[in-house]
Amino acid sequence: MTHASERSQAHETAVYTHGHHESVLRSHTWRTAANSAAYLLDALRPGLDVLDVGCGPGTITADLAALVAPGRVVGVDAAEDVLDKARATAAERGLDGVEFLVADVHALDFPDDSFDVVHAHQVLQHVGDPVQALREMRRVCRPGGVVAARDSDYGAFTWYPASPVLDDWLDLYRRVARANGGEPDAGRRLFAWARQAGFTDVTATATAWCFATPDERAWWSGLWADRTTASSYAGLAVEGGHATRAGLEEISAAWRAWGTAEDAWFMVPHGEILCRV
Repeated sequence: MTHASERSQAHETAVYTHGHHESVLRSHTWRTAANSAAYLLDALRPGLDVLDVGCGPGTITADLAALVAPGRVVGVDAAEDVLDKARATAAERGLDGVEFLVADVHALDFPDDSFDVVHAHQVLQHVGDPVQALREMRRVCRPGGVVAARDSDYGAFTWYPASPVLDDWLDLYRRVARANGGEPDAGRRLFAWARQAGFTDVTATATAWCFATPDERAWWSGLWADRTTASSYAGLAVEGGHATRAGLEEISAAWRAWGTAEDAWFMVPHGEILCRV
């Protein structure tokens, strides 16, 4: 058995850009296996053991646990505080056999071949070494199992109607994320990262979230308006010299204005990889 202390010296070097402000969790708790992991569902069956990396508040983890029960499910995240929310989510759904632990994806503290499925949603864009993360995910996955990852691709975000200030927002976000050690355009890189990590049997796909109804537009624009001024991202943007508070307020107002347009439409594309071990 290989222990975390004996493995690669790669450590978490990225700062999580979003943090866990309410405006961030508003988005994270909306996520389900159906809207965020559909590409994985055909590989699941009762009795499989699952590791959910970067589980956040645990809504996807809980869905996966229901699909593989009575299999063992472990959700891990770098932030202890959000795991309390994940535990509450599992308890509210009456799920047994779900455990939540603090972990660094670069050096997972599990023996080799511990899980049948290792899953990560919106994680690799935020880590210091995504290839090392995938190597670790592969190490703890049993032969015959699957490693699955899905990440958005900010550089491919698109919306209507046009907004020069939202163009500025996208440029700012990408600069802040990269200064924090992440890669916001991760979706297009997942296939290459998987190959660099040593996977040879990889299915690469793409899907998107689309926000177009009045309620969807209000929700999406509102959470980004709030995130732009009140989350960890806002602090990192200002402290890093990327933006001023006044500039962030202008972007926040542009988000709210965009959300009121009757023909507004927003697409968030994602890359996906299903890697067979």
